[in-house]
Amino acid sequence: MKVNREIRAPKVRVIGPTGEQIGILAFYEAIARAEAEGLDLVEISPNAAPPVCKIMNYGKFRYDQTKREKESKKSQHQIKVKEIKLKPNIGIHDLDTKKQQAREFLIKGNKVKVTCTFRGREIAHPEIGQKLMEAFCADLEEVGTPEAPLKMFGKMLIVVFAPGKRKKETPPTTTTENK
Repeated sequence: MKVNREIRAPKVRVIGPTGEQIGILAFYEAIARAEAEGLDLVEISPNAAPPVCKIMNYGKFRYDQTKREKESKKSQHQIKVKEIKLKPNIGIHDLDTKKQQAREFLIKGNKVKVTCTFRGREIAHPEIGQKLMEAFCADLEEVGTPEAPLKMFGKMLIVVFAPGKRKKETPPTTTTENK
């Protein structure tokens, strides 16, 4: 935003400090009026013909603007993608721990990427990893929904969960009419 002497228009539409329309004034008249009140002339809408300027305390305006921006950032939740890594021959207790971690991530509102990596000869039996991942997905479906079905990328089996329950599909109701 341009302030005071940075404004380069010969005529400007001026709005007073309380919001009233003062009218179209020559630039030097508008700046004189702002200085007489001890305030700044701030260009609000530079693309209008003539540009719209407001008489205000620019320092206070900037302070309020940054305060509003910080407040809006506080209310936003940044969704992060957390990754859980599995192996096809993982122990039962380790698997339960990984499920609990994934469940907590989903409850907090984060996405969870679950990968099952095959090393060496494990790739010869991908059905073991497939069963493991399907069981893992079934346990997480109450707190999250898979974004896509399981996919094999090279030596990894991958699925991404988004937070939130899957909506149960209701069967279409049939109406009986008396004829």
